[in-house]
Amino acid sequence: MLEKEIEQYFDDHFDEMLASLGELVAIDSSFSQPKPEEGKPFGEGSARALAWVQSFGEGIGLYARNIDNWVIAMDWAQTEPVLAVLSHADVVPASPEEWTTPPFELNVRDGNIYGRGTVDDKGPTVAVLYAVKCLKDLGVKLDKSFRVVVGGNEERGCDDIAYYEKKEPFPDMVITPDGSFPVLNCEKGLVHLTFSAPYEGEEICGGTVLNAIPDRCRAGGRLYSGRAAHGSRPQDGDNAITKFLSEYRGDNAQLLGLKKLFPHGEYDGASCGMGFKDEVSGRMSCALTVLKTQSGRLTGGIDIRFPIDRTSAEISGILKSCLAQAGFVTDSCEVKEPHYVPGDSDFIRTLLEVYEKVRGEKGECISSGGITYVHDTPGGVAFGAEYPWEQNNMHGADEHIPVSTFRDNFLMYAHAVIELCGGQAE
Repeated sequence: MLEKEIEQYFDDHFDEMLASLGELVAIDSSFSQPKPEEGKPFGEGSARALAWVQSFGEGIGLYARNIDNWVIAMDWAQTEPVLAVLSHADVVPASPEEWTTPPFELNVRDGNIYGRGTVDDKGPTVAVLYAVKCLKDLGVKLDKSFRVVVGGNEERGCDDIAYYEKKEPFPDMVITPDGSFPVLNCEKGLVHLTFSAPYEGEEICGGTVLNAIPDRCRAGGRLYSGRAAHGSRPQDGDNAITKFLSEYRGDNAQLLGLKKLFPHGEYDGASCGMGFKDEVSGRMSCALTVLKTQSGRLTGGIDIRFPIDRTSAEISGILKSCLAQAGFVTDSCEVKEPHYVPGDSDFIRTLLEVYEKVRGEKGECISSGGITYVHDTPGGVAFGAEYPWEQNNMHGADEHIPVSTFRDNFLMYAHAVIELCGGQAE
């Protein structure tokens, strides 16, 4: 009976859910200031988004608390939780001129919900919150409590969660709608490296952040256009920087070096001496995502996601050596080791059973190059928010989530909480 009631709840409250999501999307919660004001570590927008989440949580009866505007933590009951659902309310920046409709205004058309954060991660956050509201409204009783944790700085390295974990430990079971269905239990390692060299030549401006494939690069007065994509999925985009390099016919040694190391259309770093893959996590990705001229120097940034059988020291060592031979120095290098949770636990089997119940098809554990919100949380896995086959422009213009996927997130999380916390109808 609960399955039908939960499905009906979504249909009956869909307009209400859209209105709530519209309120949250309207808040530009991208990191906004290099020196945040007191009490707002990630800027005004992030603090406003967290305040919205806390208000909503309190309104549906959760025991909510604000952890210094880094994280909002909300409990089902005043007992120790056995499960945590982790999502985030911050977003990457958006350039309005690149969007069909305003990025911070919710729009629904052709079966899709458009707006910055609709898939990463505001849409899933609202789906989770309404899944909890549904259980409250239906009078579902749980044998054990769970906690919803919503952070304000996932897009800039997840230090919000590191801060939170110093205050409160996570329970053994942690899921996040910050990856893909069915269950994403294998996340590749990450290398984010910046480099530079003295430069005399045409002005270049391409890319804005390390973890996004650039859709624009201006060089020598000419604009090269591509297609944006998440940094972990360079094959889904069309890199405007490497497009410029592929067409470069000058004699600048630095640009020629980068042209050789990062051929347009190559996604695995083979020209840098890598191109690694393994059976569990698949092939690595490597993308030149930033290239700019500034104060007499050419600066750049690289996004790499590497398989679980490699280490960050090996990958960064190869990359630094290649760049040094091309005349560049390494300015910074941020790394994360791979994250892997074996798929034979009762926890993961239960999530796969929930997936099968909602989708009507068998699910398997999958791997991704994306760094989800549980990457540094032992035992944590991603459960949603998208499907691997979807092209939703995450981190790009016209980001969207299909209404059907938004619905599935709601259903998945409602049933996951029931199954993992021992729920039953009153």
